[in-house]
Amino acid sequence: MNIPTAPFSSITGLAEAEVSARLRAEGFNELPRSDYRTPIRILLDVLREPMLALLLGGGAIYLLLGDLQEALILLLFAGLSVAITVVQETRTERVLEALRDLTSPRALVIRDGRRLRIAGREVVRGDIIVLSEGDRVPADARLLESHSLQVDESLLTGESVPVHKLVVVSFEQAGPPRPGGTDQPYVYSGSLVVGGGATAEVIATGPRSEIGRIGQSLHELKAEPPRLQAQTRRLVRLAAVAGGLVSLLAIVLYGMFRGGWLDAFLAGITIGMSMLPEEFPVVLAVFMAMGAWRISRARVLTRRAAAIEALGSATVLCTDKTGTLTENRMSVEELHSAGGDTYRLREHPGAPLPEGFDELGMTGLLASEPEPFDPMEKAFHQMARDRIVGAATLSRGDWRLLRNYGLRPDLLAVTQVWQPEGNDRLIVAAKGAPEAIAGLCRLDPQQREAIRGSVDRMAVDGLRVLGVARAFHAQGELPNSPRSFHFEFLGLVGLADPLRPSVPAAIARCRSAGIRVIMITGDYPVTAVAIARQAGIEGEDVLAGSELAKLDEAQLVARLKSLNVFARIMPEQKLRIVQALKAGGDIVAMTGDGVNDAPSLKAAHIGVAMGGRGTDVAREASSIVLLDDDFGSIVEAVRLGRRIYDNLRKAMGFIFAVHVPIAGLALLPLAFGLPIIFSPVHIAFLEMIIDPVCSLVFEAETEEKDVMDRPPREPDEPLFSWSLIGWSLLQGGLVFMLVATIYLLALRNGLPPNEVRVLSFFSLVLAIVSLILVNRSFSSSLIAALHRPNPALRWILLLVGAIMAASLLVPRLSELFHFGALHRDDLALAFGVGVAVLILLELAKPLWRKSLRL
Repeated sequence: MNIPTAPFSSITGLAEAEVSARLRAEGFNELPRSDYRTPIRILLDVLREPMLALLLGGGAIYLLLGDLQEALILLLFAGLSVAITVVQETRTERVLEALRDLTSPRALVIRDGRRLRIAGREVVRGDIIVLSEGDRVPADARLLESHSLQVDESLLTGESVPVHKLVVVSFEQAGPPRPGGTDQPYVYSGSLVVGGGATAEVIATGPRSEIGRIGQSLHELKAEPPRLQAQTRRLVRLAAVAGGLVSLLAIVLYGMFRGGWLDAFLAGITIGMSMLPEEFPVVLAVFMAMGAWRISRARVLTRRAAAIEALGSATVLCTDKTGTLTENRMSVEELHSAGGDTYRLREHPGAPLPEGFDELGMTGLLASEPEPFDPMEKAFHQMARDRIVGAATLSRGDWRLLRNYGLRPDLLAVTQVWQPEGNDRLIVAAKGAPEAIAGLCRLDPQQREAIRGSVDRMAVDGLRVLGVARAFHAQGELPNSPRSFHFEFLGLVGLADPLRPSVPAAIARCRSAGIRVIMITGDYPVTAVAIARQAGIEGEDVLAGSELAKLDEAQLVARLKSLNVFARIMPEQKLRIVQALKAGGDIVAMTGDGVNDAPSLKAAHIGVAMGGRGTDVAREASSIVLLDDDFGSIVEAVRLGRRIYDNLRKAMGFIFAVHVPIAGLALLPLAFGLPIIFSPVHIAFLEMIIDPVCSLVFEAETEEKDVMDRPPREPDEPLFSWSLIGWSLLQGGLVFMLVATIYLLALRNGLPPNEVRVLSFFSLVLAIVSLILVNRSFSSSLIAALHRPNPALRWILLLVGAIMAASLLVPRLSELFHFGALHRDDLALAFGVGVAVLILLELAKPLWRKSLRL
């Protein structure tokens, strides 16, 4: 790889003007995508649709019959059909493109001396990036600073063992950058930071990176849920086969008994068009893409559209405490010394920490990252700036960090070794779980019991409690484990993280929606119970991680039936909880933010990653991402997911219902040797109504009033349930019966065929309008539904009304549709059909409401 030279001058990073210039010159930090559908590609896909083939076939037959006007009109409708589909799918593709941009890995960069969190695609060559555990490296870069950095490069090398990275004095001596091998000064796009941290300068982006040269794709967004897509395709395939057989039969019967084989083919095409529900796949794609867009407006990113369907089935929502239920805005509230004294900071606003407590606070600061990102460590830094005299010497570089011992499953504590300037003695600072710190200090049982009592008293107030310890070490080689130091216990620090104001109401909404909320935290059990009580989570019982480890799978499944609070849980134990809940028959949504949360996020039916504090690997394992880390956003996503699925079922039921009378009225004249009602022109016009109604009107409908007051949907419930099919057949059968009765009575009374056609067609269109109004809501009355805003419905109804009026008043249009005069009494009769459909179905709706569960 040729590395463009970009000398690193200072930690201030690039200026925004330089960033803009490099973006223009080199493009975004992304790889070419082969799955992007341009309008031209969409057009080519549409040209292969069966409905378009039927329209073009009908136009060709009219040309053979010498009817140029009919042929041109059919071609016009074919063009309109293509245009509508291309516009809808281009809109869908733009929505998916916007969502893909959101799913790109994030990067923490330094620009103009400020740290900024940006989308990975906006990283440019020369950017200074800050890497932490759990980050996905956004671009190829060379290390400037490193703290025990370990990177998983298996995506590039296939080697699963993490490699250690080192800073070198000369990059020329390190050789050219190539993935694989330990102690290199380079990191590569797509690799994963599994330990430590670093600051690095970007040397290659996008297709110029190592992974760009290999040509792999890291991120994809599925546009359609496989289960719904399979059901829809199966239904369309069955309808197409049935329609094809009926069309062939109609052609044969028409040709044998009426003569005129070209007319017979026209009749067959008409029946084929009437029986083909080609709207299903388009409506499904539009609903899923637009649904993901609507959910993203609620600050929730849908990475896999199948999650929209699954949200309505969730029975259990497992959530973290910190940052999800709470504001993730921590502050140090209370200090408790080893001697038993307590100092509450709120009682002494702005005052420096007294002697003894300043030592406790300073050691807690030394056990924190110099450039903190974690809210707890930010709280220590804030306390030091405000309350500890001399803490500023750390930021001036008077102290040098020699080693960091990170958090481990067997030791819930962080230890850092510092060398003060001009001092040969090293200072070792540790902070972490009180029991872990007590273990490092080798305290006896009596001392540990005293600490446990103090922790309980602090935790009852909802404080998160950390222990702090200090040791001194002579210059020389450092031990491999912090347990080798001789620590002195200094005391306890209580941090407050206020509950988000929206949480109690959101949990109450979950309860009314039949969703059980389980809180899983690494906090002390008493703290966990206190926060759960404030949030409104039911149950006073709590299971600690140490107790969970002693349970077998059957015992855990049994305990989970009545347990809603888990404390001192390690990330890997979340996977056991998810698997136990699934074994108990629950549909599980699980939140997570760390590298070790990825297995539980992947195992859950709905993995929910944190967008603000979450790692990239957690985002990649998840189905949805909370962009604001707010629990209320999860509940909002559930509400929107239920709304989207409800509206999808309404649209599908409407399509099913509409095709029943259209197909029936196309077949009726052929079966009994009566004048033909519909030609391909009429069917094409009806399709122009059905498509936008489903894609615009039903998609924009607001939720049912009981959307969060009913239990979750069964996960294996089919989209086309027997109750929905039955309801659609009832609607379609009623419309067919009424319109067919008018058709037969009109013929019996001697009306000319053109007047019979216009009367039947107007009756059918008004009946379809009634079906739209009926299907808008199943839980509300028609009057209540009419008061629900839906601008798309108003405009479509006005457009349909204008076209129908023009078809009567404009002679050329009347000739095109083969319409005769529609007298006032006939128009009243047509309106009567629409009103009758509306009233009868409104009366029948309560009988079907329970089975439809809408």
